[in-house]
Amino acid sequence: MNSPTEVPVQVLRDLQLRAEAAIEPDAPSTGPVKQGTQIIAIYGKGGIGKSFTLANLSYMMAQQGRRVLLIGCDPKSDTTSLLFGGKATPTIIETSSRRKAAGEAVAIGDVCFKRDGVYAMELGGPEVGRGCGGRGIIHGFETLEKLGFHDWGFDYVLLDFLGDVVCGGFGLPIARDLCQKVIVVGSNDLQSLYVANNVCSAVEYFRKLGGNVGVAGLVVNKDDGTGEAQAFAAQAGIPVLASIPAHEDIRRKSAAYEIIGRPDGAWGPLFGQLADAVAEAPPQQPRPLSQDGLLALFSGSAVGRDVVLQPATDADMMGRAVVAKPSLEVVYDPE
Repeated sequence: MNSPTEVPVQVLRDLQLRAEAAIEPDAPSTGPVKQGTQIIAIYGKGGIGKSFTLANLSYMMAQQGRRVLLIGCDPKSDTTSLLFGGKATPTIIETSSRRKAAGEAVAIGDVCFKRDGVYAMELGGPEVGRGCGGRGIIHGFETLEKLGFHDWGFDYVLLDFLGDVVCGGFGLPIARDLCQKVIVVGSNDLQSLYVANNVCSAVEYFRKLGGNVGVAGLVVNKDDGTGEAQAFAAQAGIPVLASIPAHEDIRRKSAAYEIIGRPDGAWGPLFGQLADAVAEAPPQQPRPLSQDGLLALFSGSAVGRDVVLQPATDADMMGRAVVAKPSLEVVYDPE
């Protein structure tokens, strides 16, 4: 039997675990990335223009002389469609399944294609109701590793991820340190900034588990000048890498699958500056906002902060008056 002053072993272990959990891990490195290939994961809400931004960014980086590989990890396959003028490319998941059924191996030429110096491929995804998109991402990366992913000689690998899907596969680069840094694409609207904040929260969560990924910054797309995205970046402690205006010329050319990130084009300087910022921005430790902090970026009328929650009653739920029934629960008086 333990003596009155002896502390049980389990209690000591619990105290030790709590003490270890309370220790803040080291912040991500803020110095230049030294690894030969920078792997950058780009996240954003569906429809915010992430794939448009990435297609033009990768094109501009290639025009600047950088060796770039663009990997689309969004089941909609928007990125490569934009890069290749609206033409869809065979996806890794689709090609792998077809080759496997035929007893053949996948070759790099089956899934990777190039345009004006940009190399690009799509992981793909299942049809609605016929599989998990996140599991497809994991399978896609397993196939990439078999194809020699870790031996390829690129300066930059850009991963296009859907930000408003939070299952495991879509968080793979952050959870497994497959990238050095993350970039988020957002706009001056609550939903896109909610997704950006979620990504910052994921980075912070895995950092506390020993991860090393940081957030390099925010790209503001469809910027109408109202400033909420810039305010979010300031409070989250991440820089704004570029602000792409809500301009009719951009909207029209994007809808026509036209690349505007060309050095000699009207939008060339903007995407040239973005390319340099993406290449040079160090990973930062983000400060995710609380829900109230996020809502505070917007006027109350825009997000419904003035709404008062009214609790429902049993009568509301039954649609009639409710007669209280005696409880059979035994209640003991405190001693």
